[in-house]
Amino acid sequence: MSSALGFIGGTQLAPLELGPATISGCLYALGVQRVARTSRAVPGWRQACFYAGLVLIVGTLTSPLAVAADELFWAHMAEHLLLADLGALLLVLGLTGPLLAPLLRVGWIDKLRGLSHPLVALPLWALNFGLWHLPYFHEAAVRHDGTHAIQHLCFIAFGANMWMALFGPFPKPAWFGNGWQIGYILAVRMVGAILGNVFVFGGQAFYGVYLPGELMHGINPDADQNTAGAIMMVWESVVTLLLFGAVFFQAARESIERQELMELAARSGVELTADRARRAVAAGRGPELRARITAGGSAPIAPSDS
Repeated sequence: MSSALGFIGGTQLAPLELGPATISGCLYALGVQRVARTSRAVPGWRQACFYAGLVLIVGTLTSPLAVAADELFWAHMAEHLLLADLGALLLVLGLTGPLLAPLLRVGWIDKLRGLSHPLVALPLWALNFGLWHLPYFHEAAVRHDGTHAIQHLCFIAFGANMWMALFGPFPKPAWFGNGWQIGYILAVRMVGAILGNVFVFGGQAFYGVYLPGELMHGINPDADQNTAGAIMMVWESVVTLLLFGAVFFQAARESIERQELMELAARSGVELTADRARRAVAAGRGPELRARITAGGSAPIAPSDS
């Protein structure tokens, strides 16, 4: 038996999957241009995150890894982790409330915001994650390009929705503070860790569809599956640590921004509640609110409150 990783080579085009990425990039660029040179302008770091997410997704789908994903399970696992975890996360980090405002004016789209509620987003993500790893659905995705494209779109869409609960611009439930966010991260990572353990310690290989590729690369099917599980478990550990740091950093940054807005409002004689400041900062509209306060855009604070 050769290396458990085998040999990776070649590239591929995936028009069914690259189309949505191209459309998303164009719409994002138009949205950024619409709010440019205003108080609602999208920060450069958010733009960098979104475009990096698109580059990662497109690069993954056209890379040698994508070719190997049809032949080896470990490659398929790595591909999905890059798309559904890192790629989707970068897309979400690129979004702001003003950027999404035109879409949210469409009634049925606005109603979809409820899907990003933590108690909805997590079960939906876990259900999608689990279903696509059932042998019937997983092997169908490997065998049929159309199904494979749907699988990737589902992983990215449900992954992004899962991240929206943590890092998206929509207001979070008042109860969803740091403690619950840490619990949310642990729940997400636990689902991945459990599946990784199943692949490492579950016995014989679950997916016969990879057998021709495993034979071609000289890889034992059990070793292929064990490698895929190990990749997932290591990935979950690293991402969990990074997310803990990100949550604490975001909480500190938002706390400072809220405090600055409250102090600015008090100095300007403008009424601003803590809840309004919290919602504005969470939606990425802190600069816009700051501009309105400076311009006296809210009702003055009553003398008894000053």
